Amino acid sequence: MEIIFFGTSSFAAQILFYLVQNQVNVIAVVTRPDRPTGRLLKSSFPPVKQTAIQLSLPIFQPEKASSLEFVAQLEDLQADLFIVVAYGEIVKKEVLDLPSLGCINIHASLLPKYRGAAPMQRSLINAEKETGISIIEMTLKMDAGDIIAIQKIPVPFEMTHGELEKELCILAQEMILQVIEQFKNHSVKRVPQDHSQMSLAPKISAQEEEIDWNLNSTLLHNLIRALSPSPGAFCMLEVKNQKKRLKILRAFPEELLSLEKPGSFIKLGKEIGVVCGQGVLRLLEVQLEGKRAMSASDCFNGLQNPKII
Repeated sequence: MEIIFFGTSSFAAQILFYLVQNQVNVIAVVTRPDRPTGRLLKSSFPPVKQTAIQLSLPIFQPEKASSLEFVAQLEDLQADLFIVVAYGEIVKKEVLDLPSLGCINIHASLLPKYRGAAPMQRSLINAEKETGISIIEMTLKMDAGDIIAIQKIPVPFEMTHGELEKELCILAQEMILQVIEQFKNHSVKRVPQDHSQMSLAPKISAQEEEIDWNLNSTLLHNLIRALSPSPGAFCMLEVKNQKKRLKILRAFPEELLSLEKPGSFIKLGKEIGVVCGQGVLRLLEVQLEGKRAMSASDCFNGLQNPKII
């Protein structure tokens, strides 16, 4: 069986590496074009491209995967199956119709819940107690195809996006090998999604990354862990008459009362907290602009009268 892999993110890159290491016949990789990143706008490879180079796989980076020119290139490869993982572009009918066995997608949620670009982050923001991996047959409607395989895992209250991604990646790797064997043996079973239970997981916006201290501490805890370690939920500090961005990477909500206004620092024993609209958020791990990530107590020991602005 010959497979073409579509993906862009680090999550997708780990799955690609796992497939090749387990002798899956990936004949080509399709990923998004290189993009300028950082302050200097240097061109940066997508993680999947870096992995494909490491594995000496043919790489395609079309601006539009469904363009007539690229569809013709894909058709020439005559692949049996397309596997799509966090590719970053809606795959259209011209591509879906090419492989003889179809196109499948690995999605990091329990579909039909959390269709869209940010299922892991949205499940954490909403304090879901479980999530999982769904492998589906791709259709023209986003994340709406029949389910081929689905498995769930528990989500602890303290789990961050980085930790959840690691666990789901391991789960996805195990599941996709089983699904590939089912395609080889012509034993694939498909179960339609219950579209009435559908919910969406849109991409996290830049506005959502900034912390609103008027919200309650539990909501903020869930936002922080959903964006940790990257891009990181943040607030702005005034330190020695300078404005600095403070990313909060790990925190814990406390049901405490305070007469201070939301956004005020208070002492919590040897640790530091921030007053919220309801409750207090105990800061555990932070990253001040220009510094490495560290414990909140270490960070604030070196600051003189910081204020949230």
